[in-house]
Amino acid sequence: MTREDRGAPENCPVREVVAGISDKWSILVLLHLSHGDHRFSALRRLVPDISQRVLTATLRCLERDGLVWRNVQPSIPPAVTYGLTALGCSLIGHFRILADWAKENRSGIDDARRRFDARSS
Repeated sequence: MTREDRGAPENCPVREVVAGISDKWSILVLLHLSHGDHRFSALRRLVPDISQRVLTATLRCLERDGLVWRNVQPSIPPAVTYGLTALGCSLIGHFRILADWAKENRSGIDDARRRFDARSS
């Protein structure tokens, strides 16, 4: 890889990592798993707005990134359990900091949005 390639935005390691965890489903799933391991059906109940297809895709991406582990028990039907890896656990504290910031600043953000929307109308 050339120096120019390393500096290209599409090769930025931060961008790639953040893109994998920045959607609302990944964050919600990771936060629920931070409270303990869950079966697929339990995660589906905990995140009621998510479709089965999207939950499956989200878990696969999180597993691929090494944030979530998957265990399949050989039964009929198979019992599939998910949990956080050590890498996933190391990320949760950062989410909690972000969540605390969001809670503390929500009213300021809402005010800014109202002012912006009023100017745009």
